[in-house]
Amino acid sequence: MNLDYIGKFIQVQSYKHDGSLHRTWDNAMIVDYCDDFIVIVSSVTKVIEGDGRKWYTREPAVSIFFFKEWYNVIAMLREENVYYYCNIASPSLIDNHIIKYIDYDLDLKLLVNHDIVRLDEKEYEYHRKKYGYSEKLDKVIRYVNEKVFHMMKKNLFPFDDPKIKRYYREYLKIKDLQEKDILSD
Repeated sequence: MNLDYIGKFIQVQSYKHDGSLHRTWDNAMIVDYCDDFIVIVSSVTKVIEGDGRKWYTREPAVSIFFFKEWYNVIAMLREENVYYYCNIASPSLIDNHIIKYIDYDLDLKLLVNHDIVRLDEKEYEYHRKKYGYSEKLDKVIRYVNEKVFHMMKKNLFPFDDPKIKRYYREYLKIKDLQEKDILSD
């Protein structure tokens, strides 16, 4: 864990294969950062779509962006439950305090009852043709989709409720300390 980044805020941007901006999330707090991934936590965050529409998230979320894996995960906390949304996406990178990745549409959702829902298959096919994904890229995306499906079935990290809840508690501790520091100044 790189302590220099813990408690700092970072923005997230997702792109489409052609480089066009897909979606931006306002600042979220970094709670873990290592060579393999960065973990951020947000609560009621502003999201701006590529077409300019704006909306706000409804619940706290712990998001994990991998630097070497072809997916990222958003774990939404609703009451005592954790719902997972997995974007099949390029490995993430950090550029100018912004997490960036390419969204490849094939998504998976892991529900509290452990049902797994595959999402956006038609959208993937449309974009695969529109942007001309190579056969190699298509194989990588489909392979990772299956890999993540099996990880979800086994509750392997990052689909690990206790770990996600621990990250969220860490966020609350850091936020509380930051607020106390502001009040004492």
